[in-house]
Amino acid sequence: MCAAGLASLAYFYYDFREDQKKERRGLLASLLIQLCRQSDAYCAVLSDLYSAYDSGTQRASDSELQQCLFRMLKLQGQAPTYIVIDGLDECPVTSSLPSPREGALDIVEELVNLRLPDLRICVASRPDTDIELVLLPLAFHSVSLHDESGHFHDIAEYVKSAVYGDRVMRRWREADKELVTKVLTEKADGM
Repeated sequence: MCAAGLASLAYFYYDFREDQKKERRGLLASLLIQLCRQSDAYCAVLSDLYSAYDSGTQRASDSELQQCLFRMLKLQGQAPTYIVIDGLDECPVTSSLPSPREGALDIVEELVNLRLPDLRICVASRPDTDIELVLLPLAFHSVSLHDESGHFHDIAEYVKSAVYGDRVMRRWREADKELVTKVLTEKADGM
């Protein structure tokens, strides 16, 4: 659909190992750039922001980046837009106010509150309490894999195939392979 111009898609994965992927600015910048690649109209909105900040020699605030994203999404005549935010639980909770995770949740909440008919948002995360408190009231449709028995079975099968398929681990004693499979499956915490 994206290749045919029938939809726009922006995907962001929170990765605790990458500093720029821990902050609100990283999320916003990534979404803006991805959407601009798919629409000349979106690109024009970001270009206006760029020009307003002396062709990038000055730095726009996170709030201004967010407003730019909202202006893009509100443009008339655009294809449906899909935003996927994965691994939200990897976004840190810190002592700063707001924490990076709170900032991300605020963005999601404000995106939903725009009530745009052609905007679809998918957020994937472990069911941490602070995340559920914000997202559950916003959700049109919610799917919890943590509540699905098949999910745990799939994790167990994946771990088993990795342990039994590895050249080095294949030489281990059967009891050791079973122990590793059991412990990794239990410690996976649904991931």
